Amino acid sequence: MPKKSNLFDEEPVPPFPSEPRRHNKRGQVISEEFIISDAEKQAYLDANYPFEDPPKLDDRKYDLHSGKFFHVRDYKLVREEGMNYIVSPYYYESGGTVIDWMEPEGFEETAG
Repeated sequence: MPKKSNLFDEEPVPPFPSEPRRHNKRGQVISEEFIISDAEKQAYLDANYPFEDPPKLDDRKYDLHSGKFFHVRDYKLVREEGMNYIVSPYYYESGGTVIDWMEPEGFEETAG
């Protein structure tokens, strides 16, 4: 019998080298960042963007959590608790994931 899909199933580990970013109190890695080459970044985003019309790497976005602008080419791919997240370059400061990327019009960058 095939295994039932479950909301808590782990996603496949991305096929890129990674480096640890956060550890728990026991020293275990709880967050790792994958290093995607510039040549592969758009293809990964196109295949894994959770909404219609993935942005282009030269597009500018606003990270709602950090209050800062960024270019999509600076996104990070992070894995935590068996899940892969496309995040802003400010993720480790403020926690903004792809769902927090806004079109830049109407936002002002906050002083930080």
